[in-house]
Amino acid sequence: MSIEAIDLRRGKAFIYKSNVCVVVDNVKVAKGKGQSYQVVQFKNVRTGQLFKERFRTTESFEEAFVDRKEMEYLYSDGSSHVLMDGESYEQVNIPAELIGEKSVYLTPNCIISATFVEGECVLAELPNTVELEIKDTPPEVKGATATNQLKEATCEGGARVRVPPFIENGTKIKVDTRTGEYLGRA
Repeated sequence: MSIEAIDLRRGKAFIYKSNVCVVVDNVKVAKGKGQSYQVVQFKNVRTGQLFKERFRTTESFEEAFVDRKEMEYLYSDGSSHVLMDGESYEQVNIPAELIGEKSVYLTPNCIISATFVEGECVLAELPNTVELEIKDTPPEVKGATATNQLKEATCEGGARVRVPPFIENGTKIKVDTRTGEYLGRA
């Protein structure tokens, strides 16, 4: 099955120069004169090497078979995170760099969308929102309700979130994992 360069989206796997690659980013560039083109950033699954190439929008590639699974986060052991398949109860170690800085939003039993190519996890995406418990935040200052001043709070996992003054230690809040913003109480 073939796929055109314009249809390559984040997480999509394709074959390029006999290698299975996964799209990291795809930007369409349209100049005033001439044809538009795609600037595709992709990762070689075998080597982990990142590439940035320019393709015509109509250039086609062979699509690689990918397996997407909803997996449950169990724990981290330094250089990797352990996920469990909810159907087969199989545990899989994925490299910590697949989640990167967003690992501060990981909580036990969090559902992660994992993408596998030829049995190897190449992409792991957190849900858009997670519920975190506040571990440390300064107390509310009485009488400071005239302005909507936010205060810094540290959540379980180490995430630092700006929250309203009425939030106290032990409160569960909803946080957007894409922006790190406070969304409300859980």
